[in-house]
Amino acid sequence: MSQIIDDETTPLLRDDHSSDCQDAVCKSRWRSIRVMYFTMFLSSVGFTIVITSLWPYLQKIDPSADASFLGWVVAVYSLGQMIASPLFGLWSNHRPHREPLICSISINLLANIYYAYVNLPKTANKYHMLISRAFVGFGAGNVAVARSYVSGATSLEERTGAMANMSACQALGFILGPALQACLSFIGECGITLKFIELHLNMYTAPAILAAALGLINILLVLFILKEHHVDDDGRYIQPSINYTDDNVEDSVETEESVDQVAVLTSNVLFFIVMFIFAIFETIATPLSMDMFAWTRKEAVLYNGIILCCIGFESILVFLVVKLVSQRFGDRPVLLAGLAFIFCGFFCLLPWGNHYPKIQWADIKNNTQVSQMVSLANSTVEPTGCPFVQTWCQYTPAINIAQYIFSDFLIGVGYPACNVMSYTLYSKLLGPRPQGVYMGWLTAAGSGARTLGPVFVSNIYTHLGPRWAFSLICGMVIGAIVLLISVYKRLIAFSVRLGRTG
Repeated sequence: MSQIIDDETTPLLRDDHSSDCQDAVCKSRWRSIRVMYFTMFLSSVGFTIVITSLWPYLQKIDPSADASFLGWVVAVYSLGQMIASPLFGLWSNHRPHREPLICSISINLLANIYYAYVNLPKTANKYHMLISRAFVGFGAGNVAVARSYVSGATSLEERTGAMANMSACQALGFILGPALQACLSFIGECGITLKFIELHLNMYTAPAILAAALGLINILLVLFILKEHHVDDDGRYIQPSINYTDDNVEDSVETEESVDQVAVLTSNVLFFIVMFIFAIFETIATPLSMDMFAWTRKEAVLYNGIILCCIGFESILVFLVVKLVSQRFGDRPVLLAGLAFIFCGFFCLLPWGNHYPKIQWADIKNNTQVSQMVSLANSTVEPTGCPFVQTWCQYTPAINIAQYIFSDFLIGVGYPACNVMSYTLYSKLLGPRPQGVYMGWLTAAGSGARTLGPVFVSNIYTHLGPRWAFSLICGMVIGAIVLLISVYKRLIAFSVRLGRTG
C-alpha cells in the first residue's frame, strides 16, 4: 500500500497560497507543479507560434498545396499527439514523470528545427512540412503527463484552481505564440540566410527556431527542478511507489471498479466535441480572413496574430473568473455556459446580407482566362480575395470584420471555460489513482478532434463555403449540450459519489 504521511497539520497545497509553505517538501512540490505549468505553456506556444503562418508558408514553399492540404498539415500535429498521449501517459504511470517529459520535449525540439528547413528540398516540400508537424505533435503528447502529475499533486479542493492555472498557462502560450509570430513577421519573407548552417531565417522559420530554444529551457527545468510528489483527495502527502503495479494493486483495482465509466466516456466525448470545434476555428481563421477581407499573406499573419493574442488575454480573464464562479455554482454549470457561448460565437459567423467577397482575378474574360492566369501567377503582385475556383464565393455573402471579431470574442469566452472544466471534472471523476493513462486517453480524444476538425472544415469550407461549415458546427454544439444535460447528475467527484466527502 502507498504510505500516507500522517501529518494533519500540513496545509492544503493551494497554488494561490503556496508561498505559505514552510517545509521543504511543500516548496519542492509547488516548484514541480510550476514546471508543469511551464511545460503546458510551451506546448501551447509550440502549436500557436506558427499557426497563423502555416498557410502562407505552405503556399510559398510549395505552390501546388491547396486549402485541403492545409487541413492535413494542421491535423497531423494532433494526430501525432493523439498517438503519443496514451503512450506517454502509460510510461508516466510506471516510471518517474521526468523520463517521458524529457523524451517528448526532445522530439518536439528536433521537429521544430526540421520545420525550419522544409524549404531546402527541391521537391515535395509540402510533405516535409507535414512530417515535421507530425513530430512536433508527437512531442506535445506530454500534455497528458503534465496534467496527470498535477492531478496527483493536488487535493480535491484545490484541483479546480490548479487545472485553471494550467489552462491559464496554456492560454498565455496561446497569447504569446501568435504575438511572437506577429512580431517576427517584420523580418519579412526574405529575411536573412545563415550560410554556415544553411538556414533561411525569415518570418516563417524564426518562430520554429524560437520554439526549439524554449524547448531546451524546458528540458533543463525538468532535469533540475522536477521532483515526484503525490497527495490524496484530502491533501495529505503520499509517498509514491514508482511501480504502481506492485504495492498498489489492491487500491488500483478498487478504484478502477469504482470509477463511473459512463461519466468518463461522456467526458471524453464532450472534450472531443469542444476540441473539434476549436480546431476548426484555429484552422479556418487565416483562410477565412484572406477570402473575406482580401488580406495579403503578411496581413493575414499579422492581423490574425493580433486577434488571437487578444483572445488569449481574454482567456486568462475567463480562467480567473471560472475559478470564482465554479466555487459558487459548481463545475457543471460553467461547462454548460461555455458551450452556450461557443454556439453563439459560431452562429454569429453565418453569412448574411448582400455584400459579397472580392473575387481573385474577377476581371478574367472567358477568351483570355488561361493566359491571364499564367501572367498573374508569374507576377510579383500577390492576388487577394476569394479564389475563383471556390464557386461559393460568387453567391455567398461576405462576413464583415465586426461580425468576425464579435464571434472571436464569444468563442474566446466559451472555449477556455469548457477546456478547464473538462479537465477538472475528468480528474475529479477518476479519484486517487494514477491518472496517466486516463489523461492520455482524454488528451488523445482532444488530439483526435484536432486531427479530424481541420480536415473536416478545410474540405467543407473549400467546397461548400462558410454557411455550411458553420451551420454544421452549431448543430454539433447543440448535440454536446443535450449530451451534457442527459448525464449531468453523474458528472461528480469520485470521493463525493462514494460518500467520502461532502
